Amino acid sequence: MTLPGPHHMAPLPAVDPTAAVRLRGIGKSFDGVRVLHDLSVSVRRGSIHALLGGNGSGKSTTLKILAGVYAADTGGVIEIDGESHATEEWSAGKAYRSGLRFVHQDLALADDLTVAENFGLVNGFPPTALRGISWRALRQQTAEALDALEVDVDPSLPVSRLSASERTMVAIARSLGTAGTDSALTIVLDEPTASLPHSEVELLLEHLRRCRERGQSIVYVSHRLPEVLALADHITVLRDGRVVADTPAEELDERRIVTLMAGDADTGEEGSRSAPAATGEEILGVTGLSVGPLEGVGISVREGEVVGVAGLTGSGRSSLLRAVFGHATRAAGEIRVEGRTTQITHPADAMRHGIAFVPEDRKRDGAFLDAAVWENMTAASLPAYWRRGRMDRAGQRRDAADLAARFRVKTRGIDTPLRLLSGGNQQKAVMARWLHRAPRILLLDEPSQGVDAVARAEIHRLIRDHAAGGNAALVVSSDGAELVTLCDRVVVLRDGRITDELSGAALTEERIAYLSQFDDEEPS
Repeated sequence: MTLPGPHHMAPLPAVDPTAAVRLRGIGKSFDGVRVLHDLSVSVRRGSIHALLGGNGSGKSTTLKILAGVYAADTGGVIEIDGESHATEEWSAGKAYRSGLRFVHQDLALADDLTVAENFGLVNGFPPTALRGISWRALRQQTAEALDALEVDVDPSLPVSRLSASERTMVAIARSLGTAGTDSALTIVLDEPTASLPHSEVELLLEHLRRCRERGQSIVYVSHRLPEVLALADHITVLRDGRVVADTPAEELDERRIVTLMAGDADTGEEGSRSAPAATGEEILGVTGLSVGPLEGVGISVREGEVVGVAGLTGSGRSSLLRAVFGHATRAAGEIRVEGRTTQITHPADAMRHGIAFVPEDRKRDGAFLDAAVWENMTAASLPAYWRRGRMDRAGQRRDAADLAARFRVKTRGIDTPLRLLSGGNQQKAVMARWLHRAPRILLLDEPSQGVDAVARAEIHRLIRDHAAGGNAALVVSSDGAELVTLCDRVVVLRDGRITDELSGAALTEERIAYLSQFDDEEPS
C-alpha cells in the first residue's frame, strides 16, 4: 500500500454532499511560526473519523480552530453539512449553532454537584412559573438526554460517585443536551479514554458505535492506536502541521501509523525487555506500609530494575508512590534507601535521599504551566543556582537549553510558557527536571498517559537508561502494555495488598488485567 505524502494529497472537491465536516486550506501561525500548513480534512456523515498525530503535530490546534477557540489564518474554509464559512468569520457560537459538540480530555464536570446540576450548568436551568428553578424538569431533561445515549445513570447522583466511563458518557450526553439522537450533530472527542481503566474502555467504545448507528458523526482523537483501529472508519494522520495520510482505517496498522506520525524519528521501543535486567543491591525497600487503602504492603526494588505496579483504580497504586515520596502520611511502615532505614515525612526528606517523583496529574501537581520552560526544568534544583546572594539565571537557562536538547523537548524556545507545549513535551520537561538532579530512585505515576506513541517510546527510553545507570524506577500504570514493555517485573495491588508478582513469560497484559480483579486462579 502506498499512501500519499503531504504534497501528493488528492484535492478535495468544491462541494461534498456526504461530508458532515470539511476543513479546506486551513493555516495557522503563532508568533510567526507556522504550525498548520494548508490543512484539508473531510469527515463523512455518519462515520467515526480518527485524527492522529504526535505531540506537536497540530491536532490540538486543529480542534481549537474547529471549536472557534483559535482563529485560523485567513483564506481557509470551514464547511458544516454543505454550508461554507470563511475562517475569519468562524466563532465558538457558530460552531455550536452548526451542530458541533466538543468533549475535551478535561471533562469539566463539577464533582460535588449532581449529574442533573452539571447538565444545568451547560444547557441552562428550566424555570418555574415563579422564575425559580424547576428541579423536576431539569432531572427529566437530563434523564431524557442520558436515555438517548443509553447511559444508565441516575440524574440525582453526585458526579463524584460515577465510574470513569460513566463520567465520560455523562460529559458526552451533556454536550449533546436534549438533541442526543439528532443525526445532524457532530461529536468531537479529545482523548476520551486517556483516564479510563482498561475494563471501561470497551463500554465507552460501544456507546460511540451506537452514536454512529444513529447517524451521528464523530471526530475521535486518541493516542491509543489499538482502540482507534477497532473503532474508526477513516483515519487522518498529521505530522508537523501537514496531512501525511488520509485513508480508510482498514488500510492501516499500528506500525504504519507510528511510522507516519514519526517521520524520521526513532519510533521503536528499542531495549524493550524480554528478560529481567541484571540487578544489584536493594536500593529501595518498603516494609509493612499502611497508608490510605494500603495495609502492610512490602516491596523491594534493586539497582538496575524497573518495577511496575498494577491494580484497579482505588487499589492504592498512587498512595504507594506518594508515601515513599513523603507526600502522604503513613499510619505504619518502614522505608529503606540503599539499605538504611530513613525518616521520610516530607518531599524534602525524599529529595535529600535521592528520590524523585513524577505525579499522575501533570497539570495540577507536576508543572508550572504559566512559567517558562527553563523555569520548569530547573525548579527542582534551585539551591544549585544560588550563588553569592543571587540566582544564577544564566546558568539556569544554559542548563535548561541543554536539557531540552538531551530530552528532545520540542519547543519554540526555552522562554516559551510550558502550557504552550504539547502534552508529551510537557511530560518530558517534567521528567528532565527530576533527572537533572540525578536521583537514585525515580517514582513515576502514569508516565505516558495522554502522550503519543513516539513520545511514549522516548519516555520509556529515558526510564530504562536511568535504571541502567545503576539506579531504579518504580512505575505505576493502568496500561498493561506499558508495564509489559517497560518493566522487569510487575507487582499487582488488589484490595490494598500486593497479591501477585509477574516476570518473564508470565508477565502479560492478560495476566495483569485478570489478577488486578481476581484471585490467582484460571477462569473457568
